Amino acid sequence: MSQSLEDLGAHIAASMTSAIEAHEVAFGELNLTARADQIYAVIKFLRDDPRCKFTSMIDICGVDYPERAKRFDVVYHLLSMQLNHRVRIRIATDEQTPVASVATIYPCADWFEREAFDMYGILFSNHPDLRRILTDYGFEGYPLRKDFPLSGHVEVRYDSEQQRVVYEPVKLAQAFRNFDFLSPWEGMTLPGDEKAGDGRNKP
Repeated sequence: MSQSLEDLGAHIAASMTSAIEAHEVAFGELNLTARADQIYAVIKFLRDDPRCKFTSMIDICGVDYPERAKRFDVVYHLLSMQLNHRVRIRIATDEQTPVASVATIYPCADWFEREAFDMYGILFSNHPDLRRILTDYGFEGYPLRKDFPLSGHVEVRYDSEQQRVVYEPVKLAQAFRNFDFLSPWEGMTLPGDEKAGDGRNKP
């Protein structure tokens, strides 16, 4: 299997020399690194080429590396059910440069790209309806960016006096914050913790 994937990777790289920057086989899957401005042509080739036949799109997701100038990776996962092969394509982009939408190649990419936009702020050009899909209207920020605060920016609650949902800035009163930095559970008491200091659990 790995040799056939190596051969397939070499075929793709030789066929798209200006678009594919690197290829390797890892964990039984073919991994391609492509140029962001060529991603539409790469995805179309992988679907249509008779040696590839990647007719199913599994996922599109984002990865955030805030220390890089091009902080985002956009990762595409495709499947060839006929040839029983999988491929992962990775491109790099920044916060301002849009990536070409592949929704006209795989219609399911529509919602995958909307999710990447909603969670990371990754832009897709020529997308039929690029708007948030998981967060609420008027949501500020991008929750899966590594610089997004864990507590978020606002909290949502139902106000019985106004009889509607209201949004308020997050307020964490320091007096009520109790952190146990020795425990990964931050203060949660688990069954058996009472034995930790009496020596009975030692060999």
